[in-house]
This record gives sequence, structure tokens and C-alpha cells, in this order.
Amino acid sequence: MEGKTLVCLSCYFKGYDFMDESKKLGNRIILITSENLKDKNWPWHAIDEVYYMPEVKSSVWNLDHLTQGFSHLMRSQKIDAVIALDDYDVEKAAMIREVFRIPGMGQTTHRYFRDKLAMRQKALDEGILVPEFTAIFNDEAVNDFAERIFPPWVLKPRSEASASGIKKLTNKEHLWEAIHKLGEERHLFLLESFKPGDVYHVDSLTFREKIVFTSASRYLAPPMQVSHEGGVFRTKTLSRNSDEYKALDKANKQVIERFKLVNGATHTEFIRSKDDGKFYFLETSSRVGGAHIPDLIEASSNINIWREWAKIEDAILRNTAYKIPKSTAYFAGLIIALIKHKSPENSLFECEEAVKFLPIDYHAGIVYKSKDEKIVEKRLNEAAEIIQNELLSIIPPTEKPTS
Repeated sequence: MEGKTLVCLSCYFKGYDFMDESKKLGNRIILITSENLKDKNWPWHAIDEVYYMPEVKSSVWNLDHLTQGFSHLMRSQKIDAVIALDDYDVEKAAMIREVFRIPGMGQTTHRYFRDKLAMRQKALDEGILVPEFTAIFNDEAVNDFAERIFPPWVLKPRSEASASGIKKLTNKEHLWEAIHKLGEERHLFLLESFKPGDVYHVDSLTFREKIVFTSASRYLAPPMQVSHEGGVFRTKTLSRNSDEYKALDKANKQVIERFKLVNGATHTEFIRSKDDGKFYFLETSSRVGGAHIPDLIEASSNINIWREWAKIEDAILRNTAYKIPKSTAYFAGLIIALIKHKSPENSLFECEEAVKFLPIDYHAGIVYKSKDEKIVEKRLNEAAEIIQNELLSIIPPTEKPTS
């Protein structure tokens, strides 16, 4: 069967396995990426054409120029699919699909997987538990929220990835100071109740509206905590037999079904409130999780979600069947931290359970794997102590970080 042509959009260096697998399946790959990523180690053997976009600001391209460039691309070839490899590219891909009538998620549905205000409102309308929130368009609505909901609150960008740009606020005076500082960008933010609790992420693959794979994990140091307080990012997978996993699996299915995701990868976060023990929906995205979470999942399940997502997209384009490989059931843990040196001394962390050292400049990154959940958590804690005492840096690197 003749191969298809896929255009992959990425403003970060990621998606190597996706493009490599798509090429193995006989498809033609066109990459559109940021100009400052020219020298990255892309899978050049798999890429047939590459085009570069200058960044207006970090991760942002001129969408009119992107549309014009795509128009020229369409004159000489038929594009079968547009793939967003990063969260910041979801909006770009949806716009291109709408303009050029290419199948896939359009601009209405994409907002539920990109715009934090839209996804919260959708969840609320569908009966999914969410922390109390409000848009901040209207002064009276903000004051009403601040009177009804006890602080602390969090002021969040509607369209940023991970914990970027989030401000935690403890009183009304600081809240209004923060809102006024936003100026003409005020409408791009929302206000939400801060719920203390454990934060979880659920990573899934969906084929023809059916969830075919799920991995659930708990952050030992959530992204927001690391982003605001510094420190060491850690997460570990959960037992599929645990009550936590079962509750998260059910909540994740509800989100994906109600948000009408048809095909692809999702990364969804929940918080378990310390006050009532219930799981609250925080956010979702229609892409593979960042921060090397795919390495964590592969160590635990032997499922490479980048490659399986490529197989799903291929099956959709060719109208063929898809079956997920049988997964394993190891426990896995991931630790990543900004360090003082370009490369860590990995011998400090070597042990039977350390199955992968991640090659990230100015970061220590390790994946652990074991049949024993307690050993994984022990290794993560040991590594965190070494990093905190000997390696940790609080100065951000000048290079663009991995999303």
C-alpha cells in the first residue's frame, strides 16, 4: 500500500521515535520546526523535507506565515496528516487542519486539550470534579470568587505547558496586584482554588475512540513545586491493582470520552485532595507527556508510546486495524534535576535498578525499574539526596529546556 505524507510540527526537540517509526511504516515525513533547532539531532534518516520557522517569542510562530508556507507546500503534494509533537504545537496543527481541510482534531475540540479555561468549563459541564475556578474577564466575578473561595489561589495562563507562568496567591491584595500586572494579557489567564494534595498523571493511547493503553503515575515532586521552589522532579508508576490506579483509570476514561478524543496520545493530570480524598481533574493535553515521561512508561510497560502513536496514526490513514503490544508490569521511577555541570557523574547513581541515564545537558536524569515498588521509591529518594547535596543548580541553563 502506498505510503502517506505526514507533516510534523514541533517547536521543541522531540518526537524522534514517532518520526522514525512512521518512516519504518513506509510514510513520507515533513518536519516543520523552529529555526533555532536546526542543529539538533533530529532523525534525519526519516525526514524527507524540513522547513524552519523563526520564533516571534519562545515557542511562538507567526501563524500567517505558517499558513502561507503550508499553502506553497500543498501546491506540489498531498498532505494526509498534520501531527503536533508538542503541547505548544497543538493549536498550530488544529489551525492548519481547519484551513486546508485535513482530517484530525480541529480548532473547536483542540481548545479542550490546550486552553485551561475551556477544559475546566467542559469538565464542569460534563460532571467531572474540578477545583473551583473562574475566568478573570470581569472585576465583579473575580471579587465574588475571592469572597466565596478561601485562599490560597493560583493564577494560571490558559495556554502554557506544564507549570509555566503559574502564580500562587494568598490574599486579595496580592491577587489584584497580579491581575493588574497582566495588563492587556489579562484575558489569557484564569483563577483557580489551590487544593493541597498529591498530583498524578495518566498517559494514554486511544484508537477509534477506545482507550487501548493506560499508565498512571504519582509525582513525588510535582512540576509546580519544582518550578516554584526548585529541587528535583520525581515521578513513579502505580500498581494496576491499586485503588489509586483504578480511580484514575476511571476518571481518565471519563475525560477522554467526554472531551471526544478520537485517536492519539493524551497526558492528563489529577490531584487527590488532602481534604476529602477525591480525585480532581487538573488538565489534559492531546500529546505525549513531556519531561521524559515516555522513558518512565517504557521501563514500566515495555510500551514506547511515541512509536505506538505513530502506528495508530498510520492505521487511521490506511484504514487498517491496530493492536497494542502486550505490556509488562514493572514499577518504574523517573528523576530529573538541573545540575551545575554539563554532564553528571553517572557512577554516583549506578545500581541494578538504574536502567537508563538520560543525556540532557546540565541535567541529571535517571530511569529506575524493578518488580518491587518500594525499591524504586528508595532509589529515587537516594538519588534526590545525592543531587540535593552535591549537584543541584538553581541557575537555569541558557539553552531552551525540554518541554
